[in-house]
Amino acid sequence: MPKQITITLEYFREYRKKLGFTNQNAAEDFLAAKDITPKVDFYYIKLLNDRLYEIVNKVNGVVADEVKIDNPADFKKEFIENPFEIMKASGILPILNNLGRRPEQVYFNWMRGYVVSNFFLKALGLVFGVDVANIDLIGDDDLKNIETFKKTPKADLEIRLNGKEKVRIEMQSGFKGVNDIKQHKVLEAKRVFSDAGIHTLAIHFDLYNGQVAFLKLDETEDEDEHWITRINMDEGVVLNIDQNFFFWNITENHPTISYIYETYNS
Repeated sequence: MPKQITITLEYFREYRKKLGFTNQNAAEDFLAAKDITPKVDFYYIKLLNDRLYEIVNKVNGVVADEVKIDNPADFKKEFIENPFEIMKASGILPILNNLGRRPEQVYFNWMRGYVVSNFFLKALGLVFGVDVANIDLIGDDDLKNIETFKKTPKADLEIRLNGKEKVRIEMQSGFKGVNDIKQHKVLEAKRVFSDAGIHTLAIHFDLYNGQVAFLKLDETEDEDEHWITRINMDEGVVLNIDQNFFFWNITENHPTISYIYETYNS
């Protein structure tokens, strides 16, 4: 039998102290190299921004005339160039490392959704019959905050129907033909309706197939057959959007919210 050795917590502390660490987190970060901030490849980001410009051009070239962007150059400056410069100046780009991905990839994935949401604001105003000036998304202050890039269940915006009834809007985009809504979005929508009586409508832009879904999140049943678990992906439990909830082909004129609700309830 080997001689029993007593190893104490005090030994652990003294060992780390000898290594030069008086803080447990500092020792952990050192051993995992988390204290080394990766250098952002700004040439790579330039190429990604160029791709965002191309996405805007291609989508603007096929959507119905009523929702086209009148001045693509101004749009790109406001929603691609300016946000990038704000994030670059704030110093948050190097720490965008969700799920271990490269900062440039996290930046691109976030910006892609941001650009699409702003691209379709004009269409959203037409669908709901509201002034676009009264629809707000993410402002400059949020672009300087790393918390903006973390996953939260809060809806993106709020609209008053007929100037009275409020509805929260959860805008999201799909780019590969897989159209899901994460479970925590549905749970948050149900909580908001339970607490405040406000409905949440998910509007999902499937740019891979050129269609848009409208789904009342707070009315989603727990037993819905479309709840699935995505294997080998970070999403976990998600609601796969039924094709019947896609009410708009973006190459055609937009539907009205009254038509969507009538079709939804029929």
